[in-house]
Amino acid sequence: MVYVKTDPFDLEQVQVILSPELWELFMHMQPGEKDQAVTLYRRLVEQGDTQPDLLRAALLHDVGKIRYRLNPLQRTLVVLAKKVMPGKARQWGNLSPDKWKGLPGWRKAFVVAEQHPDWGAELAHDAGVSALTETLIREHHHPNMQGIGDDESNLLNKLWIVDNDS
Repeated sequence: MVYVKTDPFDLEQVQVILSPELWELFMHMQPGEKDQAVTLYRRLVEQGDTQPDLLRAALLHDVGKIRYRLNPLQRTLVVLAKKVMPGKARQWGNLSPDKWKGLPGWRKAFVVAEQHPDWGAELAHDAGVSALTETLIREHHHPNMQGIGDDESNLLNKLWIVDNDS
Protein backbone atom coordinates (compact mmCIF):
# COMPACT_ATOMS: atom_id res chain seq x y z
CA MET A 1 0.00 0.00 0.00
CA VAL A 2 1.17 3.50 -0.77
CA TYR A 3 0.33 6.15 1.77
CA VAL A 4 -0.03 9.79 0.95
CA LYS A 5 0.86 12.88 2.90
CA THR A 6 -1.77 13.59 5.50
CA ASP A 7 -4.03 16.50 4.60
CA PRO A 8 -5.58 18.92 7.09
CA PHE A 9 -9.04 17.31 6.79
CA ASP A 10 -7.61 13.95 7.89
CA LEU A 11 -5.87 15.60 10.83
CA GLU A 12 -9.17 17.19 11.89
CA GLN A 13 -10.79 13.73 11.92
CA VAL A 14 -7.88 12.31 13.90
CA GLN A 15 -8.04 15.11 16.44
CA VAL A 16 -11.74 14.34 17.06
CA ILE A 17 -11.09 10.68 17.94
CA LEU A 18 -8.02 11.33 20.11
CA SER A 19 -8.07 12.99 23.51
CA PRO A 20 -5.77 16.00 23.92
CA GLU A 21 -3.18 13.76 25.61
CA LEU A 22 -3.31 11.21 22.79
CA TRP A 23 -3.24 13.96 20.17
CA GLU A 24 -0.03 15.25 21.76
CA LEU A 25 1.51 11.76 21.52
CA PHE A 26 0.38 11.47 17.90
CA MET A 27 1.91 14.83 17.02
CA HIS A 28 5.31 13.69 18.38
CA MET A 29 5.46 10.91 15.79
CA GLN A 30 7.67 11.39 12.74
CA PRO A 31 5.82 12.65 9.64
CA GLY A 32 6.04 9.33 7.79
CA GLU A 33 4.71 7.43 10.80
CA LYS A 34 1.81 9.87 11.15
CA ASP A 35 1.02 9.52 7.45
CA GLN A 36 1.06 5.73 7.70
CA ALA A 37 -1.11 5.80 10.83
CA VAL A 38 -3.69 8.03 9.15
CA THR A 39 -3.65 5.72 6.13
CA LEU A 40 -4.44 2.75 8.40
CA TYR A 41 -7.19 4.75 10.12
CA ARG A 42 -8.67 5.83 6.78
CA ARG A 43 -8.57 2.28 5.43
CA LEU A 44 -10.36 0.89 8.48
CA VAL A 45 -13.05 3.58 8.22
CA GLU A 46 -13.47 2.87 4.50
CA GLN A 47 -14.02 -0.81 5.40
CA GLY A 48 -16.81 0.24 7.75
CA ASP A 49 -14.88 -0.17 11.00
CA THR A 50 -16.06 2.30 13.63
CA GLN A 51 -14.84 0.68 16.86
CA PRO A 52 -13.09 3.58 18.66
CA ASP A 53 -10.41 1.42 20.33
CA LEU A 54 -9.41 -0.05 16.97
CA LEU A 55 -9.27 3.38 15.33
CA ARG A 56 -7.21 4.85 18.17
CA ALA A 57 -4.84 1.87 18.08
CA ALA A 58 -4.41 2.31 14.32
CA LEU A 59 -3.41 5.93 14.88
CA LEU A 60 -1.04 5.15 17.75
CA HIS A 61 0.29 1.67 16.92
CA ASP A 62 3.80 3.02 16.21
CA VAL A 63 3.89 5.76 18.85
CA GLY A 64 6.55 3.85 20.79
CA LYS A 65 9.03 4.81 18.08
CA ILE A 66 9.10 8.34 19.49
CA ARG A 67 11.37 7.07 22.29
CA TYR A 68 14.24 6.36 19.88
CA ARG A 69 14.01 7.82 16.40
CA LEU A 70 15.42 5.94 13.46
CA ASN A 71 16.93 7.49 10.36
CA PRO A 72 15.87 6.33 6.88
CA LEU A 73 18.88 4.02 6.48
CA GLN A 74 18.15 2.25 9.78
CA ARG A 75 14.48 1.84 8.85
CA THR A 76 15.39 0.39 5.46
CA LEU A 77 17.84 -2.03 7.06
CA VAL A 78 15.16 -3.33 9.42
CA VAL A 79 12.59 -3.76 6.63
CA LEU A 80 15.07 -5.67 4.43
CA ALA A 81 16.30 -7.88 7.27
CA LYS A 82 12.73 -8.74 8.30
CA LYS A 83 12.03 -9.88 4.75
CA VAL A 84 15.24 -11.89 4.30
CA MET A 85 15.86 -13.22 7.82
CA PRO A 86 12.94 -12.49 10.15
CA GLY A 87 14.18 -14.75 12.94
CA LYS A 88 17.54 -13.02 13.09
CA ALA A 89 15.87 -9.59 13.01
CA ARG A 90 13.76 -10.54 16.05
CA GLN A 91 16.82 -11.94 17.83
CA TRP A 92 18.77 -8.71 17.25
CA GLY A 93 15.81 -6.75 18.62
CA ASN A 94 15.52 -8.62 21.93
CA LEU A 95 17.77 -6.40 23.99
CA SER A 96 16.73 -3.89 26.64
CA PRO A 97 17.73 -0.24 26.12
CA ASP A 98 19.85 -0.31 29.28
CA LYS A 99 22.17 -2.71 27.42
CA TRP A 100 22.54 -0.41 24.37
CA LYS A 101 25.76 1.24 25.48
CA GLY A 102 28.40 0.53 22.88
CA LEU A 103 25.97 -1.07 20.42
CA PRO A 104 26.38 -0.17 16.78
CA GLY A 105 23.55 1.97 15.40
CA TRP A 106 22.30 -0.79 13.13
CA ARG A 107 21.57 -2.97 16.16
CA LYS A 108 19.59 -0.24 17.94
CA ALA A 109 17.31 -0.09 14.90
CA PHE A 110 16.30 -3.71 15.48
CA VAL A 111 15.64 -3.07 19.16
CA VAL A 112 13.32 -0.19 18.27
CA ALA A 113 11.56 -2.27 15.61
CA GLU A 114 11.02 -5.16 17.99
CA GLN A 115 10.17 -3.28 21.17
CA HIS A 116 8.23 -0.21 20.03
CA PRO A 117 4.83 -1.92 20.57
CA ASP A 118 5.53 -2.30 24.31
CA TRP A 119 6.85 1.24 24.56
CA GLY A 120 3.85 2.58 22.65
CA ALA A 121 1.42 0.71 24.89
CA GLU A 122 3.14 2.21 27.95
CA LEU A 123 3.00 5.74 26.53
CA ALA A 124 -0.65 5.31 25.51
CA HIS A 125 -1.52 3.85 28.92
CA ASP A 126 0.07 6.85 30.63
CA ALA A 127 -2.00 9.12 28.36
CA GLY A 128 -5.22 7.39 29.39
CA VAL A 129 -6.23 4.90 26.69
CA SER A 130 -8.58 2.04 27.44
CA ALA A 131 -7.18 -1.38 28.28
CA LEU A 132 -8.32 -2.62 24.87
CA THR A 133 -6.53 0.13 22.95
CA GLU A 134 -3.42 -0.54 25.01
CA THR A 135 -3.59 -4.26 24.18
CA LEU A 136 -4.09 -3.58 20.47
CA ILE A 137 -1.04 -1.30 20.40
CA ARG A 138 1.10 -3.73 22.40
CA GLU A 139 0.17 -6.76 20.29
CA HIS A 140 -0.14 -5.22 16.81
CA HIS A 141 2.70 -7.41 15.54
CA HIS A 142 1.11 -10.60 16.97
CA PRO A 143 -2.29 -11.22 15.33
CA ASN A 144 -2.76 -14.66 16.86
CA MET A 145 -2.32 -13.72 20.50
CA GLN A 146 -3.62 -16.31 22.92
CA GLY A 147 -5.70 -15.47 25.95
CA ILE A 148 -7.82 -12.64 24.58
CA GLY A 149 -11.47 -12.79 23.65
CA ASP A 150 -12.86 -13.32 20.18
CA ASP A 151 -13.86 -9.67 19.78
CA GLU A 152 -10.40 -8.46 20.80
CA SER A 153 -8.76 -11.06 18.58
CA ASN A 154 -10.86 -9.93 15.63
CA LEU A 155 -9.86 -6.29 16.18
CA LEU A 156 -6.21 -7.22 16.57
CA ASN A 157 -6.33 -9.20 13.33
CA LYS A 158 -7.87 -6.22 11.49
CA LEU A 159 -5.13 -3.94 12.78
CA TRP A 160 -2.43 -6.43 11.85
CA ILE A 161 -3.82 -6.80 8.31
CA VAL A 162 -3.96 -3.07 7.54
CA ASP A 163 -0.54 -2.51 9.10
CA ASN A 164 1.06 -5.29 7.08
CA ASP A 165 -0.59 -4.12 3.86
CA SER A 166 0.99 -0.71 4.26
